[in-house]
Amino acid sequence: MGGLIDMLPGDCVSKILSFTSPTDAYRSSMVSSMFHSAAESDVVWEMFYYKDVVSRLIAPLTFTTKKELFVCLCNLALIDGGRKSFKLEKLSGKISYMLSARELSITWGNDPMQWSWKSIPQSRFSEVAKLRTTSWLEIRGKINTQILSSNTRYGAYLIMKISNRAYGLDSIPSEVSIEVGNKVCNGMAYLRHEDGMQQQMEYMFYRNRIEVLRKRVIEGTQRTLNEREDGWLEIELGEFFSGEANEEVKMSLMEVKGYQLKGGLVIEGIEVRPRH
Repeated sequence: MGGLIDMLPGDCVSKILSFTSPTDAYRSSMVSSMFHSAAESDVVWEMFYYKDVVSRLIAPLTFTTKKELFVCLCNLALIDGGRKSFKLEKLSGKISYMLSARELSITWGNDPMQWSWKSIPQSRFSEVAKLRTTSWLEIRGKINTQILSSNTRYGAYLIMKISNRAYGLDSIPSEVSIEVGNKVCNGMAYLRHEDGMQQQMEYMFYRNRIEVLRKRVIEGTQRTLNEREDGWLEIELGEFFSGEANEEVKMSLMEVKGYQLKGGLVIEGIEVRPRH
């Protein structure tokens, strides 16, 4: 069988591999010298990256082959004037995006009494949004499935930090949602402060009011706050399927029913990445 495979024209093998995955291309390169040559071909690797992204990079990449370009794009790259980031998964070639805080719709985000915009070294973006104080927390983002990998299930995550002086964030759960066409996925999330004693004190003081407020929240899957490898926190807003059709995905986190003041939230953006 190996001899028959080696009799195939190299460009034919390259074309076949272009319909597989990066993992298959890596593995096939170990079959024989002919497969190795075919797997290195630009015909294969230009199928595994999003061509339009290259023109949107804020910093040019150095590469001589399409495989080298693919590997470069597997590292996080800033695009669209630094307001978004893009990344490819090395094994699957699936696309991930992050929308910076500047790409989101934040209610009262331009009011310096309620929000401020700062540059911090921990962020990939030039600015993050810091919540000073507000009684109306509403953060929205949107993305089109056309720029994502097709036939892929995605998750959307709000990336944030909670300062040591945060207050009022977990008195009532925030409502999270993903909307694609007429499909809506609702959930709720507590933006828990790390200071457990402060949580207990706030609950004891406002217990009756908190119990009343919680009944106003739309019921749904409860999301938990998770720590990321990069030191940020994330909360899942929901999931959706990116099919062949171009659809707009609307993502949101809201807490607008409690009317209590809250502060200490730092927003980096919303990340949209494939689910595994």
